[in-house]
Amino acid sequence: MKTKVGVFFGGRSTEHEISVISANEAINAFNPEKYEIIPIYVSKDGHWYTGRELLTLSNYRNIPELLKKVTEVYMRPVYGDFNLYSVKKPMFGKDIVDTLDVALPVFHGTNVEDGKFEGVLETIGLPYAGCNTLASANGMDKITMKMILRSEGVPVVDYVWLTDQQWASDRDAMIKKIEDTLGYPVIVKPADLGSSIGIGAAHDRDQLVERLNEASRFSSRLIVEHMVTALREINCSVLGDADEYETSVLEEPIKAEEILSYGDKYMGGGMHAAQKRIPAQLPDDVAATCRRLAGETFRVLGCHGVSRVDLIMDDDTKKVYVNEINTIPGSLSYYLWEAGGLSFEALIDRLMKLAFKRRRAEEGKTLSFAQNIFAMGGGTKGGIKK
Repeated sequence: MKTKVGVFFGGRSTEHEISVISANEAINAFNPEKYEIIPIYVSKDGHWYTGRELLTLSNYRNIPELLKKVTEVYMRPVYGDFNLYSVKKPMFGKDIVDTLDVALPVFHGTNVEDGKFEGVLETIGLPYAGCNTLASANGMDKITMKMILRSEGVPVVDYVWLTDQQWASDRDAMIKKIEDTLGYPVIVKPADLGSSIGIGAAHDRDQLVERLNEASRFSSRLIVEHMVTALREINCSVLGDADEYETSVLEEPIKAEEILSYGDKYMGGGMHAAQKRIPAQLPDDVAATCRRLAGETFRVLGCHGVSRVDLIMDDDTKKVYVNEINTIPGSLSYYLWEAGGLSFEALIDRLMKLAFKRRRAEEGKTLSFAQNIFAMGGGTKGGIKK
């Protein structure tokens, strides 16, 4: 019997279209003799749909027409209920459209890659591939991530963080703090977005104001980082869980401008199509440091499945810093594993096995007690009033 895999993608995110591309790539990598794929598209307004028409990438050129051909569905927030239910109830028969065995979330960005969706799956109890709610949330928020990494001795560049309200109400103080702590140049980012959305370099105060205004359009949490001028960007994928993992070959993205842009990454058809050097041309000791830091980042954040850690190297000092982690990387970073001899199909198989392995481990934990303390004549602070 084939394993039924719900592949979830889309979502209320500025990276919606990138998710559709990544999911299409992943779906095509599944072995059809072992898996039955149930595509579940989450629209930009948060509605869920399923249907075979979702498997054809060209259909997304006209989404309103596409949604007329598929079925709107939902899942009940009931532990152990892995059914997809039709929103439109049939006059006769059951409203169950399909039943899932496991899920593969292929979301990118805020509201979907940040732990919110993972929390839904954990509430239901459906096995799924990828980071759990906590790791996803910590990995998505660049401020929290850097705090955790720095506390564990993982090198990150110096930074200042602030909220959009602080920027709006106390601008002069925020500028002074940034200039006193970091100087120029700096990189300004929304704290919880990916795909280089809202990111920009600032070489003086006027640019800083412009970049912070832009970043605050996308997030309530903002981060300003010291900019390494002799910069080389190095990416490394990590596969496994926090106790047992392996690292991929390294890549060096080739950027058209000062910062690797959204266009550099995706306008050519996904992360696998972006210009890059694989493997990155680095001295052996630097390459080993990059892999070690990528693995340590994955471990410290408690990651699971496949992630991609983005590092930066100061080409003058050869010092390496962790920039960020992508807990659901574009194209699932399959091209980095293929370069090392692991096919996309084999990568998908590993992710499915990891999902079921975690589920078995969780089933062995004590999550509640059989006793009802309310029936034991007390047990609450102050007793139970009759």
